[in-house]
Amino acid sequence: MEGMELIAFEIISNVGMAKSLVVEALRVAREGNYEEAEAKLNESAEYMLKGHHAHSSLIQQEASGDKVEFSLIIMHAEDQMMSAETIKVLAEEMIQMYKEFRK
Repeated sequence: MEGMELIAFEIISNVGMAKSLVVEALRVAREGNYEEAEAKLNESAEYMLKGHHAHSSLIQQEASGDKVEFSLIIMHAEDQMMSAETIKVLAEEMIQMYKEFRK
């Protein structure tokens, strides 16, 4: 595996881990462990950043004049990245609601 596929899988694996950590954060927050939830959200952000860096490399490649071929795997990687971002925003809101309801 090389080039485009490697970058796509780098995105998929990093944002997949980020998404898993966000779900774990939501589960531990539901149990009232907000410190652990916050730690998992922070770790998730690190994986999202790695995914974004890989994605940015494709954008920079195309911006410099190298044609980036459309592929289903890149589309899947971008879809996974967007869903992970959406889930994180929703989870952060839900964790805040847990905190407010348990006061």
